[in-house]
Amino acid sequence: MANGEALLSARATRSLIERFLAQPQPAAESSRQASHRAKLIADLTEREREVLVMVARGLSNEQIGEALSISSFTVKTHVNRAMVKLDAHDRAQLVVFAYQARLLQPDE
Repeated sequence: MANGEALLSARATRSLIERFLAQPQPAAESSRQASHRAKLIADLTEREREVLVMVARGLSNEQIGEALSISSFTVKTHVNRAMVKLDAHDRAQLVVFAYQARLLQPDE
């Protein structure tokens, strides 16, 4: 990340996510993981979920702030809180989580 900008283009990120999601997973493990993800999503505020989806779409903090009429500092706060709640170490992990949780699809 450089100054709140995405490290990879949205197109490259989408391609990586599509490949990741296409990998088969054991049904029991997927069910258990889906249940865990659902609980984590329930712990997010509505605004944190909204920001998470926008991060997953490849928007910068500034772009998210403009779209939501909030400051980029407030966006950063929402991103950081989502990262803590989801135990994500960086924005890339937030993106993966959002797609795994089916908060959006690669073609959105």
